[in-house]
Amino acid sequence: QVQLVESGGGLVQAGGSLRLSCAASGRTLNMMGWFRQAPGKEREFVACITWNGGITYYADSVKGRFTISRDNAKDTVYLQMNSLKPEDTGVYYCARGRRWAAVGTASADFDSWGQGTQVTVSS
Repeated sequence: QVQLVESGGGLVQAGGSLRLSCAASGRTLNMMGWFRQAPGKEREFVACITWNGGITYYADSVKGRFTISRDNAKDTVYLQMNSLKPEDTGVYYCARGRRWAAVGTASADFDSWGQGTQVTVSS
């Protein structure tokens, strides 16, 4: 079972930027994704990227502001978040896609999850 460790969260003012990282304990050439969960809300899809980085997909709420990327040589996935808004506040989770999933937006499309990193955007 792969271990996923997120980092890079923190407190930022609205309009600011953060870059999240997700380091995998071993080689993973699966599709990878980011989800987030705001207080009192269900976890929601943010972005995903295919195994070679050729295709990315975003939730409408972050499209044009967030960028997902990966470095397979470092077994790391990134989420660059720009123009942050207070509604982006939440715990951000990295996830590994199931072997058969080229892309995915549902939790069921992923089989391993990190512990999460807190992102707080102040107004």
